[in-house]
Amino acid sequence: MNKVMSNKWIIFLYTLPAILLIAVLILIPLFLSGYFGLMKWDGIGAMEFIGLDNYIVALQDAKFWQSAKHSFLLAIFSGLSLIGYLAVALILASKLKGTNLLRKIYLIPMLLSSVAIAQLWIKVYNPSNGMLNSILMSLGVDNPPAWLADNDLVLFAIFVPIIWQYAGFYILIYYAALKNIPESLIEAAKIDGASPLQIAMKIKIPLVMNVFKVTIVLSFVGSLKYFDLIYVMTGGGPNGASEVMASYMYKLAFSSYDFGYGSAIGFLLLIITLIVTIVVRRATANNEEIQY
Repeated sequence: MNKVMSNKWIIFLYTLPAILLIAVLILIPLFLSGYFGLMKWDGIGAMEFIGLDNYIVALQDAKFWQSAKHSFLLAIFSGLSLIGYLAVALILASKLKGTNLLRKIYLIPMLLSSVAIAQLWIKVYNPSNGMLNSILMSLGVDNPPAWLADNDLVLFAIFVPIIWQYAGFYILIYYAALKNIPESLIEAAKIDGASPLQIAMKIKIPLVMNVFKVTIVLSFVGSLKYFDLIYVMTGGGPNGASEVMASYMYKLAFSSYDFGYGSAIGFLLLIITLIVTIVVRRATANNEEIQY
């Protein structure tokens, strides 16, 4: 077996299907996106080569930078929410009463599609008979806000269901990492008189910190290219107040039929995401590895 696996041609043949799949589904579309960004094209008719004009216009496009700002706000908001996810995972990994029920509940958002979640939260945010405003009116608020129609509130109103949607995913990752910690370490700390808070802060969190850093990268990258729930709930409105880079790209390409400019925006989104990924990974890099 070792002799076979040491043969470079055998290794190449084993990896060839994966290489072809990556090329067809990822590399070729990325190349075409950059190529189409050099064209003036409506997506149907003949293409006209215009060089870097689309990219230059994009860099001067105030709407593009506004959408980029919203995407970065979502990325920051998602990154901060990881602290809450870790706290929930710490509770679930403990032996407190009621955690068995919580383990069954926290995965529910993962079982729903983005469209179903969007429709659910549209009902929650309904200004006249939505659950949220009904609660506010019962508490004495006479004029509760129209959450998805308010330029100042819509972006943060959308962030809430996005954070709720991915809670189960990140909690599951942290929960698995916490359960991987040897029980002997926890028992030793308890014998030494450590409180549950001290065990969490001094033992559990440091031991899952490498996993936490990985989820930071996942959270930032996922937020920058997020699209579906925002598009269903608001379509980027009102007046672009909830527009993100992916929804702006979609509108340009498939609503305005400016496929060349939309492709340029998509390629810029790729570049921005790659830069952010490199920066975040270097910022969270740590050569020290805790052994246990």
